[in-house]
Amino acid sequence: MKITDYITVTQLCTSHEIDTSFVSSLHDMGLIQLARIEDHQCIHKEAVHEVERMIRLHRDLDVNPEGIDVIFNLLEKVETLHEELNSLRNRLKLYES
Repeated sequence: MKITDYITVTQLCTSHEIDTSFVSSLHDMGLIQLARIEDHQCIHKEAVHEVERMIRLHRDLDVNPEGIDVIFNLLEKVETLHEELNSLRNRLKLYES
């Protein structure tokens, strides 16, 4: 676990002008994973994009953390169905030839 792979919650909240309690509520709901490095709560850099999406939903559409949880669960289901549809289309192409 390299420290360069993480950004602190404080840095993220300062750059996006949000309160740290919002990130804490996302963590409490299980939407994001936080790591403790040198007495700082940190987010892996690969997860920052998803957190920024959650911040935009909260700020731009005034969606609360519970609503964000519902949205992300639905998006995950849509992605799963999309992958399944592509798989079935590929299988169908084998029989059409």
